[in-house]
Amino acid sequence: MATARDELAPLSARSALLSLMLGAHPAPLTPADLARAGQFLGIAPATVRVALTRTVNDGDLRRTDDGYRLGERLIQRQAHQDEAVRVADKPWDGSWEMAVVVASGRPGPERAVLRDALKAHRLAELREGVWTRPANLRRPRFSDPVLRGFTATPEQDPIDLAASLWDLGGWAREGERLLELLSSTPQPTQRLAAAAAIVRHLSEDPLLPVELRPADWPAAALRETYSAYQRELSELAALPC
Repeated sequence: MATARDELAPLSARSALLSLMLGAHPAPLTPADLARAGQFLGIAPATVRVALTRTVNDGDLRRTDDGYRLGERLIQRQAHQDEAVRVADKPWDGSWEMAVVVASGRPGPERAVLRDALKAHRLAELREGVWTRPANLRRPRFSDPVLRGFTATPEQDPIDLAASLWDLGGWAREGERLLELLSSTPQPTQRLAAAAAIVRHLSEDPLLPVELRPADWPAAALRETYSAYQRELSELAALPC
């Protein structure tokens, strides 16, 4: 019979090292630091060196005088990841923010980029070209030349509206599964894979106000669990030889 741990896809050496850098918020890590962490994760030193070379060539990491740092793309990803882990809401007054696409005839790739950016900003599409969410987040609203922004108060029950925009039950069930996955996984590489899955899942949390969340919403438990694992990662790079 398959267990939750059997569902974990193993991380490549490259993915494991990048997950370490993304999650631990370390100072620059030297080759020796990363070799020690790799050894703990079961990655041979030669494999670590090859993976680091490839990540630098691809721009995911930068080699500096004091060690390896995240590249620009991953710095942006880390900021989005941190937003997912951090509680970033404020008291909600019942209003919703809206972003309406007012330009037409744009190429498909441009539309896809805009959709991804709006989703990353945790808006949901009410209908084609109309995006919305509760106005409860402490962050600048998303802006783009093809958008017009509004604040609105829907006449529909906001709980029903939120449930129609996001699959809240599905998100909660997956969150509970990932919590069990990490708690039941002792092996370091599998724990890293489980933690990476948690932070990916948190990046899809709509960050709704408490008034609109279902009962037993697992987001707080996921954040606490991931924060505890971040401390594990911070200690990982400092393992003794």
